Amino acid sequence: MSKATKTRKPVTGTVARKATNKAANKVAQNVSSTERGSLGLTPYIIVKDADAAIAFYKQILNAKEKYRLTDPQGHVGHAELKIGDGELFLADEAPAFGALAPTTIGGTPIRLHLYVADVDDVIRRAQAAGATVLRPAADQFYGDRSGMIADPFGHQWYLATRGKIVSPRVMQKRYTAMFTNG
Repeated sequence: MSKATKTRKPVTGTVARKATNKAANKVAQNVSSTERGSLGLTPYIIVKDADAAIAFYKQILNAKEKYRLTDPQGHVGHAELKIGDGELFLADEAPAFGALAPTTIGGTPIRLHLYVADVDDVIRRAQAAGATVLRPAADQFYGDRSGMIADPFGHQWYLATRGKIVSPRVMQKRYTAMFTNG
């Protein structure tokens, strides 16, 4: 049997971990980082009123505006916000470029997740500022206390406060029980 036709044995254990780490490092080398400190993956959302959205995110999520670019008519073409350890990019709708807000297209399949110090307080303040509570804050099987809102611009947010550390094995057991026990 030639070398080309031999079947390979599966790689397991330490050899598999080394191969996986080597592959992950190679991928990481191909993902560029920015000198401005941006994280590797940053949500970029489109809204109908970027000025109002920026004000909402500052008020409710304690966002810090890094900067914004506006056209001569005052539309925000790009803005960068710092929220906790992450960033959020956003812009006003620009239909000519295919940039449409969730309120224009009838919703969004994307959910943004954000850990906050006090989820109950953030959801209360968001609702008072015009957000719709989709799911009130509650203790979850995975250990966090979380809830969900739709902001006034059509974007949906999972908001959570870290809770008890739950292992993936225990989470799976609890998750399965939710479906089997009703």
